[in-house]
Formats: sequence, C-alpha cells, structure tokens
Amino acid sequence: MEMAAFCSLTRSPGARAYYDELRARKKTHRQAVRQLANRFAGILHACLEHHVLYDETIAWKHRVDIAA
Repeated sequence: MEMAAFCSLTRSPGARAYYDELRARKKTHRQAVRQLANRFAGILHACLEHHVLYDETIAWKHRVDIAA
C-alpha cells in the first residue's frame, strides 16, 4: 500500500497536498508516505462500505480546496 501511496503523489492533487502538509509538519518522507497510505486505506474502506467507486474529487475535496 505504501508503494501505491508514493506513486499517487504524481497523479493525485489531493494526495500530494496531504503529503506536502505532512512534510511541512516535519514528518520524514517515510512517515508521510505511511500516513498517506493509511489515509488511502480509510478512503477505500469507506468506498467499499458505501458501495461507491473511488472518486478523487470526493476523496480529497477538502485538500484540493485548501491547495487551490
């Protein structure tokens, strides 16, 4: 899951904003990627629980709004 989280940094503006926020809070790269992976696990769990497909605009809406 951590590799997927790391790869998402180039494709997901929301994930990138969350990662950058963690790094700004002095988390190491490894800690930030691990926490990002945990966040993705929570998002995907919610998708399964509610029977909806993953949607970048919904999953990271608050992060993208902050970054914009």
